[in-house]
Amino acid sequence: MTHYSVAEAKNNLPKLLDRMLAGEEVVITRRGKPIARLEPEGKRQVGEPLDIEWLNANRVETKDGERTPNAVLEMRREYRY
Repeated sequence: MTHYSVAEAKNNLPKLLDRMLAGEEVVITRRGKPIARLEPEGKRQVGEPLDIEWLNANRVETKDGERTPNAVLEMRREYRY
């Protein structure tokens, strides 16, 4: 797996797409943390499980210390029509 910063990806997108199509896993990072992965269209199957470990590792807390899913649920409740 090869990691590229956002700036590197911006300047080398055609090259990165060629590497991805050749089978290399290409990950784009911001400030050293993975934020995107390039993969060929159709690679992921519908209904394929999400990477729960990655989701849990990358959760953020709101200013008052509440975990992200709870904050989203609360926002949805407040935004009812």
